This record gives sequence, structure tokens and C-alpha cells, in this order.
Amino acid sequence: MLRRKLSWMLLFAAVLGSSCVAGAATAQTSPRVFELRTYTSHDGRLNDVVNRFRDHTMRIFEKHGMISIGYWVPKETPNTLIYILAHPSREAATKNWDAFRNDPEWKTARTASEANGPIVLKTQSVFMDPTSFSSIK
Repeated sequence: MLRRKLSWMLLFAAVLGSSCVAGAATAQTSPRVFELRTYTSHDGRLNDVVNRFRDHTMRIFEKHGMISIGYWVPKETPNTLIYILAHPSREAATKNWDAFRNDPEWKTARTASEANGPIVLKTQSVFMDPTSFSSIK
């Protein structure tokens, strides 16, 4: 399991080099931190998770200072959505998530998407710092 996660992280690191130009345009006062998140949906509910992200979550993330780097659905891992966010710092990430979780628009979107039951079975989060040789900082 750890080997698979590390493989995904390496893959995403390669993809990030070309995917993060928009976020790099803003000046940073502290080192940016990246958050790799993996959502496992209940069987048959991945499309509901993807739709909620597309229609609501990404916009609400932006409202709270979370920069979406990219979103992926792995071919070999069913019921899984993986994405990476950028935050100005780890402290900012904590504040961003608190604001996001308390956002009335998010609460409404979550409730509506779960009208037929929960859609997310498990969530995993890993915070990452770019290396000195990374093309993304």
C-alpha cells in the first residue's frame, strides 16, 4: 500500500512540473505546501464525487485560498479520486480547511450530493514540500 502511494506521488511530481504555472504567478511570503488527497468513494458513487468536485468543490476551494493543481481518476484503483492542492503554508492549509468546512455553500452542496447516502468512504491527506530541485515551488 505504501509502495503504491509512493509511486503515485512520484507520478504526480512529474505531472506537477507542467501543471502549476497559474499558481506560481502569485508572490509567496512563506514556502508553499502541497497536499495530496485521495478520496475513496462508496461502490458506484465515484461519479457523484467527481460531479460534486466539478460543480461545487473546486470553486469553493478557490474562494478559500486553496489552489487546485490537478485531479486524477486512477485506472487501476476503482472508486478513487486523487488530487493535489497548494496552500501558502501548512498554517494556511489549516485555516483554509476550517473556512471550507464551515462554508454554507459547501454544506449545501455536500448535503445535496448525499441525498441518496454518503458518497465518500475514506479520505487520505499527505502534505508535501517541494525539493530544492523541483520545478514547482
